[in-house]
Amino acid sequence: MGKVALITGVTGQDGAYLAEYLIKKGYTVHGIKRRSSLFNTDRIDHLYQDPHESHRNLILHYGDMTDSMNITRIIGDVKPDEIYNLAAMSHVKVSFDTPEYTANADGIGTLRILEAVRLLDLVKKTRIYQASTSELYGLVQEIPQKETTPFYPRSPYAVAKLYAYWITVNYREAYGMHASNGILFNHESPLRGETFVTRKVTRAVARIVLGLQKEVFMGNLSSQRDWGHAKDYIKAMYLILQQEESDDYVISTGVTTTIRDFIKMAFNEVGVEVAFKGEGVDEVGIIASIDEAKFAKLVGEEQLAMFKKRIGEVVVGVDPAYFRPTEVDILIGDSTKARTKLNWTPEYDLKALCQDMVANDLNLMKKEEYLKDGGYRILNYFE
Repeated sequence: MGKVALITGVTGQDGAYLAEYLIKKGYTVHGIKRRSSLFNTDRIDHLYQDPHESHRNLILHYGDMTDSMNITRIIGDVKPDEIYNLAAMSHVKVSFDTPEYTANADGIGTLRILEAVRLLDLVKKTRIYQASTSELYGLVQEIPQKETTPFYPRSPYAVAKLYAYWITVNYREAYGMHASNGILFNHESPLRGETFVTRKVTRAVARIVLGLQKEVFMGNLSSQRDWGHAKDYIKAMYLILQQEESDDYVISTGVTTTIRDFIKMAFNEVGVEVAFKGEGVDEVGIIASIDEAKFAKLVGEEQLAMFKKRIGEVVVGVDPAYFRPTEVDILIGDSTKARTKLNWTPEYDLKALCQDMVANDLNLMKKEEYLKDGGYRILNYFE
């Protein structure tokens, strides 16, 4: 019998990658998903097994981080060797609109897991991974940020995660739990939610070059982030729980990039050079030039002929509605501890990550917008 893992937030980006990774290692994976009137399991559909099958390696449970009895019952039934708490209301901007729910799910939700393990007498059996975040650093007190850098959260999401971080440390020290925090910096992938900045950009690039969207509106283009690939980061989660002693680790690439430069990189993946001009809310990105051979190969000859008409036009704008009430201007992590103690090394750099995301969204948009008559729905944006 292999190990048993319980993943909260199994239908999310990290949960999907982690479930697949653990199943390949011989784990039986139990996942908690929230009940919805719509199917929300797209990311793990390829792992799904009919409940009538015997010896399943992926078993789903309905649950919610705000329901103590539900969480305790599931943990008591499963009795996992490892718990990966990945569930959260994780959109920073939205947390300003739903601060109470964010605190309940992200902060107290972590307490519910820790207390369930304690009350069920699973302290010696179950190891717990808590998904912490680089947003804890907020108004950064040190560059780069490492495990000893003071926290200064700048959003309801980050404040809730601050409670989750320290309650994890507290239960580790008070009850001898194997409970660890992974302070993960931004990690992205083709599975990233469409409202998160990198996926918003790569999805918009695909739609713009196919003529399905005129431009994309962004918030603070000068924000700097340390972006890695989720496939690399879920491996760090696993390694953290394999250590004999529990501890807290920064997981990051150590490279920071502005949102503006990520947009340029994403457009470059399809052969389009975007130049920015103006400042603040008046800043715009315009099409400066096109690598015609690259564009034709990746997007299509027909689209190239029409897209050439857009040289000099605006494809990126700024909308103040996307600004946060309190901004986090720069994040860059120092993952020396993880690289040394866990022997963790990321395989993807930012260019490879961007290439993966743009290629996926381009293929996705082509499939979604392709019509039965064999043509693409080209809108008036090329006219």
